[in-house]
Amino acid sequence: MDLFHSPHRRGRVGPHRHHESNPFRTSNTDSSPINETADIFAPTLTLEETNTQKGYEDGFNAGFSLGIQEGYQVGLKHGFQVGEELGFYRGLVNVWPSAIRVDPDFLSVRIRRMVQRMLELLDKYPMLDPGNEGVDEIKTGLRNLVSQ
Repeated sequence: MDLFHSPHRRGRVGPHRHHESNPFRTSNTDSSPINETADIFAPTLTLEETNTQKGYEDGFNAGFSLGIQEGYQVGLKHGFQVGEELGFYRGLVNVWPSAIRVDPDFLSVRIRRMVQRMLELLDKYPMLDPGNEGVDEIKTGLRNLVSQ
């Protein structure tokens, strides 16, 4: 018994049968070469769009992650600078009253009012809400008081 007439082939006779083994065939009724060619190149036709979309998604995810890291670093630096400035003002406000207790004539009435105004501004500073619009006004007021 030869290979094509083997009992393991389950009734198939002959060396080949195109319509059953053609991987490019879309249906049993449509056998035009145009449709077979379209099926062959279908993944190629969408390759650019697929790669563009994948590249966009990868770039977006990488940019998002990098943006979070950079935002954290900028926020940390800015927060430290603001904290340092407010700490300086708080230190001034805490030291001057101590100096007045030691020597009541150490500061003039004008300076005492300035210290009181600084204390009011510092107490008004929204530590837990740095996005508050009044923050810049308070910092400007503190800077103006110190520069007088």
